[in-house]
Amino acid sequence: MPLSYLIALFIGLPIVELALLLELHGALGFLPTIALVLLTGVVGAALVRRQGIATLLKIQREMSIGTVPAPQMMDGVMILIAGALLVTPGLITDVSGFLLLVPYVREQIRLWIGKKIEAKIRSGYIQVDVKH
Repeated sequence: MPLSYLIALFIGLPIVELALLLELHGALGFLPTIALVLLTGVVGAALVRRQGIATLLKIQREMSIGTVPAPQMMDGVMILIAGALLVTPGLITDVSGFLLLVPYVREQIRLWIGKKIEAKIRSGYIQVDVKH
């Protein structure tokens, strides 16, 4: 991802989040808006904890039978990102975090990443050295 996209993301996203929270404040009021932000953080943290522990158990189970737990490890990273998004105040980050907690969404992201990596390998952009 080019640096300009990251700068736009880190500057633009908080501005959009703030605007959405102000709109929500206008529609619901101050206390309901604060309650919603706190509720999504608490519920999100509980879901992240539960799914994180389940994913760690799956990783241990896969490793105990001698297989590489790559999908579970990718899930673990996405669950970690979901946790960071859910404790960040804002509607976009909350929706993104909750989406990452949906197994189907994570599976689709894994497939998308796999296709991207495969395309990079086929184009020669990424070199794979296979040693036996």
